[in-house]
Amino acid sequence: MQIPSSPIRPLLKKFIVRGLAAVDAYTAVGRAISRNGEELIVGRRRYDLQRYEHVIVVGAGKATASMARAVEQKLGPRLHGGFVVVKYGHNLPTKRIAVAEAGHPVPDRSGQQAAARLHAMAAELGRHDLLIVLLSGGASSLLPAPVAGITLADKQRTTRELLRCGASIREINTVRKHLSRIKGGRLAELTEATVVTLILSDVVDDDLSAIASGPTTPDPTTYRDAVEVLKRYRIWRSIPQRVRQHLDRGCQGFVSETPKSGSPLFRRVQHHIVGNNATAIAAVTCAAKEAGLQTLTQTPAIIGEAHEAGKRFGALAKQIALCGKPLRRPCCVVAGGETTVTVMGKGTGGRAQEFAAAAALEIAGLARVWVCAIGTDGTDGPTDAAGAVVDGHTLARAQHRSVDLKGALKRHDTYPALKKLQHLITTGPTGTNVNDLYLILVL
Repeated sequence: MQIPSSPIRPLLKKFIVRGLAAVDAYTAVGRAISRNGEELIVGRRRYDLQRYEHVIVVGAGKATASMARAVEQKLGPRLHGGFVVVKYGHNLPTKRIAVAEAGHPVPDRSGQQAAARLHAMAAELGRHDLLIVLLSGGASSLLPAPVAGITLADKQRTTRELLRCGASIREINTVRKHLSRIKGGRLAELTEATVVTLILSDVVDDDLSAIASGPTTPDPTTYRDAVEVLKRYRIWRSIPQRVRQHLDRGCQGFVSETPKSGSPLFRRVQHHIVGNNATAIAAVTCAAKEAGLQTLTQTPAIIGEAHEAGKRFGALAKQIALCGKPLRRPCCVVAGGETTVTVMGKGTGGRAQEFAAAAALEIAGLARVWVCAIGTDGTDGPTDAAGAVVDGHTLARAQHRSVDLKGALKRHDTYPALKKLQHLITTGPTGTNVNDLYLILVL
């Protein structure tokens, strides 16, 4: 882990490590499931392994290799095999569950091949089998299984437009679910097996239908909702014609809807969240209190445009520094959530970096004030940084080094600016993914 040199470096490292450890995928799954002889215990539910001819694991997401290792450790020889797909660079060695790598956030050919393999494995299971599904953030991109008539290139173009327009993850997944043979409850629909889904949540408020586009949950959204998202963000005419035609046919009832709540198929499907953003926030809050800081956990979760959210968070830091409200020095504010970025141009950055840069403008000139924003998966946007930490001297430092921080924000090109200023935080793949963490430190 690389954290910029500053007076808070040891403290910040402690907070980040504690937060990430609390939502480590291997540990989280290990806490959620246990084995008592031939009985598998998941939360409060018990599954008699002797009843099942096959126990198979499938899954997708940045953290599912770690999750798979935990399931292997618990089930041992009772596990007959499995397959999960992770983002490039997030692979780990496993014994019984195969791991493939694929593209994220834009799906690629490897992901399509992986989705086809996962689809086939689930489809061949019967009523006397147990299917354990592992999901973490990134699964929607890693499992492109386009419906008939839509190509991978169509999904790639649609995904790029959605990622750039500023749509929320729920809105993006509303569209994805209506272009897929796996998402939106379709995975549960295609198998006859008993299904147990273990989830490391990367969605604010843990909406099961939104996490990984809800492959094993009822889908409350419709084709009409998907069309409305695309029109709301004015990208309806920018997406491929074949996608528009498919969604139009769905609105007209010529294509079957995703399975909805009340469908009997979900009687054999159970879900268990093994970790989420709140878990990480609680761990960081505890660490801050142990360090002797007055501590506030900000709610609700931070959402919206990254630069606007960062500006508001920076304003809170300024209020604390100048007015001593709602906390007095030394203190810490801990928050979580996930912002969006409406991209204009071809800049390089990420939502956490944009958040931090915007906060830096608000706290300019203030002594002993820091704001930090990081993605818990270790990847902020298409960069090698997890996020950034800024302080009251960041803007002056930028001016001294001829770095146009305000211009970088406008161009959505914060990565080069923050890298030159040596404000980036780098963790590498963390083995988890539960949204973002935001910190204010006023010492």
